[in-house]
Formats: sequence, structure tokens, C-alpha cells
Amino acid sequence: MSGSPLKVGVLVGSVRTGRFADKISGWFVSEAGRRDDMEIHVIDLSEPALVEELKLSLDPLGTPGEAPNLAARIDGLDAYVVITPEYNHGYPASLKLAIDYVYSEWRAKPVGFVSYGGIAGGHRAVEQLRQVFAELHAVTLRDTVSFHNAWEKFDDEGRPHDEDGASKAASVLLDQLAWWGVTLREGRAARPYGS
Repeated sequence: MSGSPLKVGVLVGSVRTGRFADKISGWFVSEAGRRDDMEIHVIDLSEPALVEELKLSLDPLGTPGEAPNLAARIDGLDAYVVITPEYNHGYPASLKLAIDYVYSEWRAKPVGFVSYGGIAGGHRAVEQLRQVFAELHAVTLRDTVSFHNAWEKFDDEGRPHDEDGASKAASVLLDQLAWWGVTLREGRAARPYGS
């Protein structure tokens, strides 16, 4: 089982598309895609079908349509990286809704973070997310990738000005994710997680 690639979901947590969200998520997916021990699956919360599915989840009278099932997508993965901006010392509501919409599918799986924002680089959003994922019995990784004053960190083509530093930080995160992902996947296979 440890020989098969780790299925990693990259959850892009902002429904605001634009130069920062697109640049950062594009860069990270490219970094992760270079690895042969991981299979990358992007779950972009700005996808119209996901936006519709999450809207329906708020309506007690709503009925799911043909939208992709977020819970099934999350359940089929071994590990996750959440890419999140920081808004008002927190993370976006779209991300909170997506996390809460899914429940047991997060259990006993690792979660890493790539954050961006102003002077704090999204760290306050990540610290709040750690508490949320702890309640869901997910394991959050210690090391993160963060971009302080993100608007100054990327060129027009979406490459970080400090490519070496950013790549090293991504490599540390992905190495930890690989270790935890394989270890927890094997653990769940040998003994189902009970909470």
C-alpha cells in the first residue's frame, strides 16, 4: 500500500479568484505536481458546481442536483493541503462552509497549509484552522508555507521572487505530508479509526 501514490487534495479556500489566489495556488500545484509519490487533486471552491452544492447545503429545503459530491471527493483522498488567505485575522467563510459540510471524511488524515496575506502571511487563519481540524480528528502539520505581503512576492508570470526559498518551504511541507499521509493511510487500512 505504501508504494501507491498518495492522493493529495489541494483545497483552494477562497472563492475570490484573482492575482494572488491564482498565482499562489498555481505555483503550489506546480511544485506538488513534480513529485512522483503524490497524485494531486485540486478542489477549487470557486468551481461553479461546488459553489452551487455548498449553497444548497445551507438551504434546508434544497435538494442536491448534479453538482459533484464534495464529501465523496474529500473521502477519496489520503491527505490535504489547504490554501487560504487571511481576512480580518481569520479564514474565508467559503472555506469554513466546505470544511463543515464534510465531517467524518477528514478523520485520521493529515492537513497542511499554504497561507497568504499581509504582514502575518496568513498565520492567524492557519492557527484557527488547526483548531477546527483538531475537532474533526485530522492531523495538522507543524510546518507551513506562508507568503507575507503576498502582493510583493510574485512576478507577473506567477513565480515567487524567492523561488528557492519558496520551493524549499514547499518541499518541507510536502515531505511531512507524504510521511503522515502514508503512515495514516496504512494505519486506517490495518485498523479503522474510531472516534
